[in-house]
Amino acid sequence: MDASSHEQSTLIRDMNDAFRRTFAGGLVMTTQGVRDLPNDRQRQLLQALRSFNEFSEDNDPYGEHDFGAVTVGDDRFFWKIDYYDTDLAGHSPDATDPAVTRRVMTLMRADEY
Repeated sequence: MDASSHEQSTLIRDMNDAFRRTFAGGLVMTTQGVRDLPNDRQRQLLQALRSFNEFSEDNDPYGEHDFGAVTVGDDRFFWKIDYYDTDLAGHSPDATDPAVTRRVMTLMRADEY
């Protein structure tokens, strides 16, 4: 990875971490399986997502912190951050520029994948 790519990945990682921890600056979409959970389990899931920090080469090969899996109780969940243009019509032209990017996190039960 060259210096420019590394710098871009670092910026994306920092933006993704901020979004994941605060849910500010983007949209959080949940599947029906997540919406069907009791409210207290949903709160536990969101807290696990906010505090997630188990990134490795296996689950984060580009160092952008855009995917993860958490376990809450007996249930496993996946989350993924994607980068859309501000109209949510297509991919962002530059995931490091908040003026042209809307982050969208999808949160789902692993058995819904």
